Amino acid sequence: MPSIIGLISDTHGLVRASALRALDGVALILHAGDVGNRDVLIELAALAPVHAVYGNVDDPHLPELAEHRWLSVEGWQVHVSHGHEVGRVSPAVLLRRYPEAGLLVFGHTHRAVVHRDGARVVVNPGAAGPRRFDVSPSVARLTLWPGQAEVEIVPID
Repeated sequence: MPSIIGLISDTHGLVRASALRALDGVALILHAGDVGNRDVLIELAALAPVHAVYGNVDDPHLPELAEHRWLSVEGWQVHVSHGHEVGRVSPAVLLRRYPEAGLLVFGHTHRAVVHRDGARVVVNPGAAGPRRFDVSPSVARLTLWPGQAEVEIVPID
């Protein structure tokens, strides 16, 4: 049986009902930063356990937020960070910075990305909070089996 993980980022204090619907039924939620406030984490935790990192607009002293999260799921070494810690963030930069991770989750750019590099996968679920820039809000659903990862970017309104 695979593990289904919800990926969300850049909520900036807003949890849309459509985001909650898109993440319904996941076993775990990974928030890749710019959370905005504790209420976001409380709402998400009503769906599944949440592991969150802080982004460049978050208070890094909130105990619920870490700079990085490392998890092992279905044999995958998963790394979660906001991405701002590497400067100009891209999948290539993250792959070089965290070579031990098979799956990397980041935010910051507000643009959904699924990048594969051999057996490694880099995902940005996009921004789920207030609409900014020229991007549509989104989250992602990640399905993991040992050695296999499927990612679905889910547009939200």
